[in-house]
Amino acid sequence: MSWPKPSVAWWALLLFSVAAMLSYTDRQVLSLLIDPIRGELAITDTQVSLLQGLAFALIYSIAGLPLGRIADIFPRRIVIIVGIAVWSFATLACGYAHSFAGLFLARVFVGIGEACLAPAAMSMIGDYFAPQRRGTAIGVFLLGMVLGSGVAVMVGGSVLQAVQRGLVAGIPLLRELSAWRVVLVLMAFPGVLLVLLFLTIREPSRHLQAGQESAHALPLKEVLRGLVRFQRSLLPLYLGMALLSVGDYGMSNWIPALLSRHFAMDAGQIGALFGSAVIIGAAIGVFGGGFVADRLVTRKGPRVRFLVAFLVAALALPGAFAGLGGTAQVVVGGYAWWTLMSSAGAAVAITAIQDVVPNHMRGLAIAFASFGNMMFGLGGGTTLTAWVNDHLFHDPLAIGMSMTMVALPAGLLAMALFWRGWRVTCLGVP
Repeated sequence: MSWPKPSVAWWALLLFSVAAMLSYTDRQVLSLLIDPIRGELAITDTQVSLLQGLAFALIYSIAGLPLGRIADIFPRRIVIIVGIAVWSFATLACGYAHSFAGLFLARVFVGIGEACLAPAAMSMIGDYFAPQRRGTAIGVFLLGMVLGSGVAVMVGGSVLQAVQRGLVAGIPLLRELSAWRVVLVLMAFPGVLLVLLFLTIREPSRHLQAGQESAHALPLKEVLRGLVRFQRSLLPLYLGMALLSVGDYGMSNWIPALLSRHFAMDAGQIGALFGSAVIIGAAIGVFGGGFVADRLVTRKGPRVRFLVAFLVAALALPGAFAGLGGTAQVVVGGYAWWTLMSSAGAAVAITAIQDVVPNHMRGLAIAFASFGNMMFGLGGGTTLTAWVNDHLFHDPLAIGMSMTMVALPAGLLAMALFWRGWRVTCLGVP
């Protein structure tokens, strides 16, 4: 079986990673703008969490399923290009929204655009890289996603401060906008360049796997039947990743607010400290997780990924207490540890899905994974943390305790699910 030249594969992977980073930057930058948005639009923490979570996650999850199917049928490069254009224009619209409903609607379209990326890109990665290199490649792609969270805070914080100091004072259409709006408008423009760069790559041939007779898409009913056939391996992976995402988003979307409220840090300080910690932790996690799992696969076989996912989920648990730290450095360091281990678990679990399902099912299989991550993680983790804070503690300063109360049980359940997946898949336990 022939594979594309390494230079071709790695160039495409670089673009996938940049697209992932940009998508997460557009997605996560609201976490830094919470208090300015609350003040101008006069909304609550729970409403902000809907903008961060449900508005994006609901449509991302629902749209992701048909878009995953589309990635199994149509040219995946075109799916990605259309998605980038949609989410970039929607981010621009966020900057000009003047009501909660308008901002909510714009965030919905950000979700639709970004839902195109993961299923199509991961399916293409499976055709660019041989199985023994696939974990590392998936890790590099996920690196872009998790770096986006840090970049959103670092760049967003710097731009917010610069705008507040008069950066756009002489620019028509921008000088009249609030600082948080300018940040969102400026975040939209890199998507135009990225669309042009994606025109430089080609659609790779779809590789057949054992028992697969054709690269042509199967009827949806047959694809779903095939995924059901793998459910005992896939469900623990899907649910385990989703629960780790509950902790990811519950903390990442509220730690900037915690640092501002509890430690009186400004946007620039938050961006430098939190953003750099997220980037370092996530980079080590996704790349290291994929690399280590690939090395073990060469000796133990693909099923060892389940055990690796269990171990990193267990190691992530101390990070769930990040919100209780007595200093900003402890808070950020605790979350950096959580995101390191959670990112490693995601890289390993997604690669395990690639190993389990054949090529013609990968787009939809990854879409189901994204569905769980967004609905449970971004939608559930973000909003549940705010709900606990608004309805149990009634105190904006208690947001750290609320994060721990959501992240810790989610991490424990994820660990149990990965353990179950290992026992079922590798040991044959019923």
